[in-house]
Amino acid sequence: MKMGIFVKAFVGLACAASLLIGQAAAPVAKQPKPKSPKEVEAVMAMFNAQDPDARIAAAKELVTKFADTEFKELALLMEALSYQQKNDAENMILSAEQTLEANPQNYQAMLMIAEALAQRTRENDLDREEKLVRSEKMAKGAMEAIDKAPKPRADVTDEQWAGAKKDFAAQAHQALGMGAMVRKKYDVAIVELKTATEVGTQPDPATMVRLGAVYNLAGKPDEAIAVLDKVMATPDLHATIRQFAQAEKVRAVQAKSAKPAAPATPPGQVEIKN
Repeated sequence: MKMGIFVKAFVGLACAASLLIGQAAAPVAKQPKPKSPKEVEAVMAMFNAQDPDARIAAAKELVTKFADTEFKELALLMEALSYQQKNDAENMILSAEQTLEANPQNYQAMLMIAEALAQRTRENDLDREEKLVRSEKMAKGAMEAIDKAPKPRADVTDEQWAGAKKDFAAQAHQALGMGAMVRKKYDVAIVELKTATEVGTQPDPATMVRLGAVYNLAGKPDEAIAVLDKVMATPDLHATIRQFAQAEKVRAVQAKSAKPAAPATPPGQVEIKN
């Protein structure tokens, strides 16, 4: 998941901005406030942590030492995001679930769970449907929550917030698309992944590679090649994404060349000579 405007609005805060900002006239989320100087120190230790492990430790300490802190939801969310950076999906899901206990409308936690379940579920898993149903529920719940959500902070412009909401919606559609792929509902997966590449502020190359892959699975190599060519034309494309895009394009080209050539005469109009 990308570090969107919502997270950056908190992770990059200076002390005065993060702790003293008030409610604005426009719809803005209520800002958490510390109750003591010691809590201020604990909050800032979390904000200033230099790596995921340090951030996780600071978040846990904040929630443990200050049980009534108004920063609990944020601490748990930052903990989940830090586990995500560490590729620790199990603990990420656990922290995201705890975030939802603090606020059932936290759409970022929903999106993390939705994407993790869809990405980690395999066709032959005994609990496949249970996990995919939950992933789908989380993705759709996130989209509903995003629609109603106020701006995270007063200094986030309406334009920035509109863009962030589009990117969050794209993540939800991506999760739905990945779940459909596991179920082999390729037509549904194509719709969801294509939507994910279109509704965000800019297409995510990794999502476009997934779209190319599902086009291949659906027997549509021409569409796959068109998408994958766009991916590989992306400036400064990550080497791993380029590698996957190239592999999928090879599959598409091979599939296309394996198709029988179109008949020179349309069926039903073949001239039969005696």
